[in-house]
Amino acid sequence: MKSAQSHVGVSFENPEYTADVVATGALRLLQAVQSHVETTKRKIRFYQAGSSEMYGANPPPQDENTIFHPRSPYGVAKVAAYWYSVHYRETYGLFACNGILFNHESPRRAENFVTRKITRAVGRIKMGLQPHVTGDLQAIMWRQCGLCYSKMNLMTMWLHQRNLILWRSYWR
Repeated sequence: MKSAQSHVGVSFENPEYTADVVATGALRLLQAVQSHVETTKRKIRFYQAGSSEMYGANPPPQDENTIFHPRSPYGVAKVAAYWYSVHYRETYGLFACNGILFNHESPRRAENFVTRKITRAVGRIKMGLQPHVTGDLQAIMWRQCGLCYSKMNLMTMWLHQRNLILWRSYWR
């Protein structure tokens, strides 16, 4: 089961669904948290996972002061979710933090993501089924990638503070 629509390419095919799940989904969660906190007086910590897609057309490197300029429905929806989190933090005093994550990889990555496309192409090249990797490799070269496990640890640390931190990891 998927928790969200997380593919940039798919967001162009189905922008309304992307906005509903990514942006409005975050708003629904924040409203539920705010209502629960108001009713029970319990302290809840909310983490909104952002994306490098929020920066879109801005050239790298980006940091927490770089303005958002998304170029996909997915990036636009992530920016909306970001601002919903800021709004609920400032208006209702919720503990709501945002983390902007760059590409992250896992052995479970679906075949329609660029890194899986590249690794599958390399396998086909090795087997003699195709002559070279096709497509725009430069499109991913500027993006830094990290492992999902490392980023999950970082998300846990984010929940212990309110500040936005931009984190990049490099494959070595």
